[in-house]
Amino acid sequence: MSELHFRSATELTRALRHKEVSSVELLDHYLARVAKLNRRINAIVHLDAERARERARAADAALARGESWGALHGLPITIKDSFEVAGMPCTSGAPELAKHVPGASADAAQRLVDAGAVVFGKTNLPLYAGDFQSYNAVYGTTNNPWDVTRIPGGSSGGSAAALAAGLTGFELGSDIGGSIRNPAHYCGVYGLKTSHGVVPIRGHIPGPPGTLAEGDLGVAGPMGRSAADLALGLDVLGGPDASDATAWRLALPPPRALRLGDLRVGVWLEDARGPVDAEVRDVLQNAVDAIAKAGARVDEKARPVDSGEQHRSYIQLLNGVMGAGFPKEVIAAAEAAAANLPASEDSTAANSLRGLALRHREWLGLNERRTRLRAQWTSWFRDYDALLCPIMPTAAFPHDQREMSTRSMRINGKDEPYFQLFWAGLAVNAYLPAAVAPAGRTPSGLPVGIQIVGPYLEDRTPAAIAAQLTDVLGGFTPPPGF
Repeated sequence: MSELHFRSATELTRALRHKEVSSVELLDHYLARVAKLNRRINAIVHLDAERARERARAADAALARGESWGALHGLPITIKDSFEVAGMPCTSGAPELAKHVPGASADAAQRLVDAGAVVFGKTNLPLYAGDFQSYNAVYGTTNNPWDVTRIPGGSSGGSAAALAAGLTGFELGSDIGGSIRNPAHYCGVYGLKTSHGVVPIRGHIPGPPGTLAEGDLGVAGPMGRSAADLALGLDVLGGPDASDATAWRLALPPPRALRLGDLRVGVWLEDARGPVDAEVRDVLQNAVDAIAKAGARVDEKARPVDSGEQHRSYIQLLNGVMGAGFPKEVIAAAEAAAANLPASEDSTAANSLRGLALRHREWLGLNERRTRLRAQWTSWFRDYDALLCPIMPTAAFPHDQREMSTRSMRINGKDEPYFQLFWAGLAVNAYLPAAVAPAGRTPSGLPVGIQIVGPYLEDRTPAAIAAQLTDVLGGFTPPPGF
């Protein structure tokens, strides 16, 4: 792990500060790897090498004068192609946005630049960030570096693949249905879904370009090759947007514990609404056993909320958000279908229809139910510091680009519905922070990540626990061949 390209962002920024490597040297190193290796995985889909090299030269000159631009001074990074970056295309995988080149950057992207980062490219994603796979008609398909016949996850799939392959120093992802966390799991890297509202999301597509409202559920967050990178990214990205900064300041509390022996964790590894493949569950159970052996107090029967109520609330609210951009005829059809649903019908498909058909008065009632669930989480976190659980039911699966409605997910030898969102929704619905850290690999060698859900606005706790798990679970490992 001494290779420069596989060092964490935390290690790289330290090396830059100490002048062990220059920003130009590090940028050229990554660009050379992109030229050599990216064609195998198609993770980085747009390069802005010359502007990046100009900024890297300026970063080196500033450092020589004793100046620091911030915590990321001179670090070459890439950014998911759903975030606007001034002067770079931002397509969100949509052909109609292929020529969209914004004049200003998304708030989160600008914070990285203001902290000294050198943005040299954009990474791939699914159409409008809406799939577990990362392919689109603009840039094609992204492959998993661990097995190029398999998916890297989505929607921040290019982000995770680029990190795992050692093609970039740091990444910015977004998450409304596991879009930071499931690619981290599939590719064996780290990701942090922040508490809702901690990182401004303005300048992210979707919504449409120019959207000012924050919206419900979706967040931005850091991705890296170490848990320390999550903490570093959180420090840079967190804080109120310009309008709220008139009065508000973000003061996230410190982690609840700095040693595994001081932790109280609940464990939730299986649920009827979220089946988990035995290969993945075995890896997670081994991780839990190792954590308990290291001294953490583990409760494998703890359940913060009722799984049915939690999942029902999330699916309806999620589809209400997603449906905001759907054509009127699609919403009209959903309304008609939802009106004919029996009240007792509680499937994910039925609740998706109800979410698409939501009226504002119905959303208010659903939000009250969600708020009551959030209160239950708050009460539960008085006795526990974190919840450990899966993020996805399988390891990376083969590419499947059939019509979405015809896809399924193979779990324990059985075809299950494709959109497995139960485990992702636990944190999203309640606005909670959640990190994913490498937990081990399946017998066939594919990465498995463990999800660490923390208390609202205590984002430093899951990030710190991810760091503590590195000692017992091993942390990031480069994929063979990269």
